[in-house]
Amino acid sequence: MNRLYRQLSLVMVITFLVGGIMACSPTGTSEKTFVPEAPDYNDATMWITVDGDSTGTGADVFYVVSTWEEDWSKMVDGDTVQCHYADVWNPVHREHMATEINKVAAYMSPGNRFYAPYYRHTTIEAFMLNDEDSTRARARLAMSDVCKAFDYFQAHRDTLRPLIIAGFSQGGMAVVELLKHIDAATYRQLAAAYVLGYKVTPADTLHCPSIKAAQGDTDTGVTICYNTVKDVKYMNPVIAATCMAINPVNWRTDATPATLHDTITVTLSPEHHVLVVTGYSGAEYHPYKGFINVGDIHSCEPWLYSNCLAQNINARAKAWRQAEQIEKE
Repeated sequence: MNRLYRQLSLVMVITFLVGGIMACSPTGTSEKTFVPEAPDYNDATMWITVDGDSTGTGADVFYVVSTWEEDWSKMVDGDTVQCHYADVWNPVHREHMATEINKVAAYMSPGNRFYAPYYRHTTIEAFMLNDEDSTRARARLAMSDVCKAFDYFQAHRDTLRPLIIAGFSQGGMAVVELLKHIDAATYRQLAAAYVLGYKVTPADTLHCPSIKAAQGDTDTGVTICYNTVKDVKYMNPVIAATCMAINPVNWRTDATPATLHDTITVTLSPEHHVLVVTGYSGAEYHPYKGFINVGDIHSCEPWLYSNCLAQNINARAKAWRQAEQIEKE
């Protein structure tokens, strides 16, 4: 078992901090906001980890959770101030994040070592600002937390093992930012990066050689990106205006349809870079505040294709190891 997993498995006392700081809004306005205390990634309580690699031949999976919180308020010095971020020391916020992380770990951890940090993800309102620059400004703190968590993870893991980076929604945004953040040595360790339910833009790829679109089911050092709708008219540009996509059922980049769970048909639109599904009821999906609508089944991304993703993570990790062995020979 590697050093990071041993460290993060130590029994530690959970201490919830009640402090924070007052700051100007990241959007540049004079609005006063509360910024929760930063996470300490040397603290095992800032992670959820699962060691499912009994043979030592799997991958290290770094997973970034999606958006769970709405804007909330707090009394500071007698004033009610807004907070635009999750609080990693708040037990309710932690429980929300853990709900998703544990569900994803159930299919990503078998055969692998799974690591997911708590972080101060920005609230859903950041994605409803209708301005890309403002959204990214609001998310800057969250992305900084993720990069710090990844650097800690990378500094302590066995870098001879294949690396998988994955995230859903805001977590998908974080995956894109991590691909910009990593150096060439770390990129060589990358079996694959999974951007689930978020976009990769031409601007993202322009100056980032670490972002390389997947073309099949076993190419390595690649980025897997997809968004799912019931019709292309329901595409949400905030999350789905992407320049790349692949069908996670048949791992094709053309319009060849694939059958999932016997009743669902998944077809990639190469023109719109989006998956169009038929025969899906969307039982776990609910429209939200007019931002995500009935035909934009964003909430299905990590769950609808979970079996496909689990198999593919293991296939790409195996392909990475085989390529490494060939190179050594």
